[in-house]
Amino acid sequence: MSFDVEAIRAQFPILAREVNGHPLVYLDSAASAQKPLAVLDAMRRLAETSYANVHRGVHTLAAQSTEAYEAARDVARRFLNAAHREEMIFTRGGTEAINLVAASFLGPRIEQGDEIILTEMEHHSNIVPWMFLKERLGAVIRVAPVAEEGALDLSVLERLFSPRTKMLALTHMSNVLGTVTPIRQITELAHARGVPVLIDGCQGAVHEPVDVQAIGCDFYVATGHKLYGPTAIGLLYGKRDHLKAMRPYQGGGEMIRTVSFDDVTYADPPAKFEAGTPPILEAAGLGAALEWLMAQDRAAIQAHERELLAQANEELGRLNWVKRFGTAPGKGAIVSFEIEGVHAHDVATILDGRGIAVRAGHHCAQPLMERLGTPATARASFALYNTAEEVDRLVRGLHDVRRIFA
Repeated sequence: MSFDVEAIRAQFPILAREVNGHPLVYLDSAASAQKPLAVLDAMRRLAETSYANVHRGVHTLAAQSTEAYEAARDVARRFLNAAHREEMIFTRGGTEAINLVAASFLGPRIEQGDEIILTEMEHHSNIVPWMFLKERLGAVIRVAPVAEEGALDLSVLERLFSPRTKMLALTHMSNVLGTVTPIRQITELAHARGVPVLIDGCQGAVHEPVDVQAIGCDFYVATGHKLYGPTAIGLLYGKRDHLKAMRPYQGGGEMIRTVSFDDVTYADPPAKFEAGTPPILEAAGLGAALEWLMAQDRAAIQAHERELLAQANEELGRLNWVKRFGTAPGKGAIVSFEIEGVHAHDVATILDGRGIAVRAGHHCAQPLMERLGTPATARASFALYNTAEEVDRLVRGLHDVRRIFA
């Protein structure tokens, strides 16, 4: 059965709007994806019929909100195929999830001179939390280089390990290059040396089915707003033994067993890492988004996105005044590019005047921009709701940019 993109698009009301007098072409899903009706309806339904604070209330609304909140955790467990529901922690997003692991798992294990391995294509969210450990505890950051086409050289990565390596943290899929890293192979390589692994899956979980048990990673991070869900909520998968041993990340209500002015005892995971009132409506929305995505034909979605990527690469490849970044085999549906003599922000502004939304800048990946030798790129990122006609409109828009700056 062919992929019915129009049936998918009908579930995203925002795609029917116009921008600057043109039908919207939304090519910025790598920054934040649009939301289907299933997500909007789930959040509205809970807000209209059952909303209350969760876990501690005994009244009906509290019980129903708690049921919805914890049901979303069960959906998240299935989405990542975690072995246990208590291995799924709700966070404010991927950024907080990585900060939590850096502070609570690795921080207590770091001594001056201990090493953390990253890659050149990491998002700032997977750089800065580890830099805190460098600044405060004397950790050493070691960086695996990216080859010209955007792939990791595993033989070079392997040589970075030493007896002092305490963590490997890397992206599942680059938000700039679209490179998909062989995370299972890399995890095995690290574990053979006794090194724990964190995978930043904020892009990867959207485009690639994820099985954390098969991957074997110690931690896997995802964020709701890229998974067709709401903002202000993310997922941290952590192996149960790690989470039990980790100290709390924040203190407050819900994450405790007992509190006195002499002593505090802490709850078990996941509550230990969910201090305060959680994102209740957002959890319902995320659960609905993951259910909705799992109900789709993921293989058909991947094929559709690959076709869009192939079309974009073919058409842009004919334009000798467009430079593309990232051509690694098997890459995801992201095209970062620059137009000769035109700043990326100007490219994005002109495209916006034609109803085409792309991202422009360093994409929270300044070290990678330095490696690529450019301060900024324009980025078109494709999702399951994009069409071949939208790729054509992007290319026509780039011709307009070229004419304006000729």
